[in-house]
Amino acid sequence: MSATYEIRGPVAVITLTNPPVNGLGLSTRKGITDGIERAQNDAAVKAVVITGAGKAFSGGADIREFGSPLAYASPDLLSVIAAVEASSKPVVAAIQSVVMGGGLELALGCHYRVVAPGTQVALPEVKLGLLPGAGGTQRLPRVLGLETALNLIASGDTAKSEQLAALPGQKLFDQVADGDVVAAAIAFATNVADRRPLPRVRDLKVVHTDAEAYLQFARNTVGAMSKNFPAPLQCVEAVAASINKPFDAGMQVEREIFSALMLTPESRAQRHMFFAERAASKIPDVPADTPVRTIAKVGVIGAGTMGGGIAMNFLNAGIPVTILETKQDALDRGLATVRKNYEAQVKKGKLTQEKLDQRLALLSSTLAYDDLKDVDLVIEAVFEDINVKAQVFKALDEVCKPGAILASNTSTLDVDKIAAFTKRPQDVVGMHFFSPANVMKLLEVVRGAKTAKDVLATVMQLGKKIRKTCVVSGVCDGFIGNRMIEQYSRQAGFLLDEGASPQQVDKAVEKFGFAMGPFRMGDLAGNDIGWYIRKRRYIEQPDMRYSKSADLLCELGRYGQKTSAGWYDYVPGKRDAIPSPVVAEMLEKHRAALGIAPRRISDEEIVQRLVYALVNEGAKIVEEGIASKASDIDMVYLAGYGFPLHRGGPMCYADTQGLFNVVAAMKRFAKNPNDDASFWVPAPLLAKLADEGKTFS
Repeated sequence: MSATYEIRGPVAVITLTNPPVNGLGLSTRKGITDGIERAQNDAAVKAVVITGAGKAFSGGADIREFGSPLAYASPDLLSVIAAVEASSKPVVAAIQSVVMGGGLELALGCHYRVVAPGTQVALPEVKLGLLPGAGGTQRLPRVLGLETALNLIASGDTAKSEQLAALPGQKLFDQVADGDVVAAAIAFATNVADRRPLPRVRDLKVVHTDAEAYLQFARNTVGAMSKNFPAPLQCVEAVAASINKPFDAGMQVEREIFSALMLTPESRAQRHMFFAERAASKIPDVPADTPVRTIAKVGVIGAGTMGGGIAMNFLNAGIPVTILETKQDALDRGLATVRKNYEAQVKKGKLTQEKLDQRLALLSSTLAYDDLKDVDLVIEAVFEDINVKAQVFKALDEVCKPGAILASNTSTLDVDKIAAFTKRPQDVVGMHFFSPANVMKLLEVVRGAKTAKDVLATVMQLGKKIRKTCVVSGVCDGFIGNRMIEQYSRQAGFLLDEGASPQQVDKAVEKFGFAMGPFRMGDLAGNDIGWYIRKRRYIEQPDMRYSKSADLLCELGRYGQKTSAGWYDYVPGKRDAIPSPVVAEMLEKHRAALGIAPRRISDEEIVQRLVYALVNEGAKIVEEGIASKASDIDMVYLAGYGFPLHRGGPMCYADTQGLFNVVAAMKRFAKNPNDDASFWVPAPLLAKLADEGKTFS
């Protein structure tokens, strides 16, 4: 049993013992109901206290059982709460540290609740595309009022116990206990042992001066903010039932909505992301207990936009950083940009002046490699050229202490070649940050052939410390993200050749849910970056076909926002993308030169060609072992490339469409004379899964 039972005076104490957050798995649920029954049958027991061992009362459902039959096995959570609520002896919840999801619903089923200050309180199910399914939408409004409860349920946000306890008229907590919360709950239980009738949350009424008007306001507001996600609006409807229906009827509404949401593709996508994020941190051959190296000082090579942003991540985490540049003016510009970024946060109220001063006090600068001799980690963020990288790593190899981790921020280059520039390839790893590095969540951790396991473990742990979503990639050109985006961009180019405009392609993809279409993205990143990569491709892979439209654009000097002209025109100082007659004329001439008569292309075809290009290349990456699992690819695209969250990432989206249908669409695209037929040959893994009726997951 994942729950213990002990007698302390006249009180039985049931303690949940399912680390790390006392998830309500089958064994724990059974332990609670067995404990309640045992207390009922013991005349010496006058009251019951339920609490959690360690650092949580309960974080809710046991994620190891999520979606499996065990999650619904008897007794399910509804049955547990019913048993607690029906107890003839008062049941007091002793709540500390964390009470979330089903854990909060369990506490609401108790007759009384004693809480420790600083406890995190939440019903976060909406973040999985669901709503509370064990009475949370019906009980929480009865103890916190309509508005506070609905805000918590529809947002999934966390509140502190003392904030909720201070609300006028709240009935969630009967006592806030300093010190030992279990001892306080036992004392409380002893005092109320003889009080009857026992209070039940279900018997309370939701009080609001104009509930219907507020609910309509909530529908309008929540609907506007969550257009791609059905769960938040359904939370409003479930909470509405707590006002206009009897408790049991409201519970039925909650249950029906919960069951319907479980079947939505949006919830499937959000649950997929939840598990994919946790799975990404697990490296198959690197045990969780692998010793890690101490990282107390960090060096960054290059004070440009990327180098400064990388440095800010470590400063934000309280880790001292030394930035190295080769010229004083470049160094001064970089340091000024870091300061400017922090000052902008202060102006917006996101950072205090005191914090700004603390962070900048951790930042030092140098023009000499010798000043990096005592850093524990150094990250180069210099120009994307193998010869430049060689100079940097040879210099680092000379000055850095033994055991220092040497990392490259390269986005495409061979990390094994970079490691070979040193005498310590085991200490070399790729740390590919995404721009702006101080904002973007993704960190691709590139594992070289000789990268030591403790280096990987250290970088993954450090990634969490600087609040990044880390995904491990093997070595290949472009790693996971950029290797796939190249195929996406190739398809975007072919679409222009065939008659689409940049704005049509971007609008179709953005309507699908991408944060930004491929041409607006190119203008933001700089079209010259892609041009540089293509020039290398033309030499290394002469058989790979590309549309020449992007090269023609760059030959006109239209590099994007930085030149106020790219696929779109821009007004200096603004980011509004204005359709360009120059680009329209360029494309028209280009099609004529190719002898292509432009055709009308549907938005559906645009989306399928771009997304399935990602999927097919992703399948190759998994098959080659560059990514250890398909969900890692989804995390790269959700955290780093603006793929719509409600679609769950390219591989998850392909699963929802059916891999058989994906392959069938690819076969249609292969017949297009203006496309690259060789690309649309399904990757062997994709073809195999489609043929067997299986999915990537």
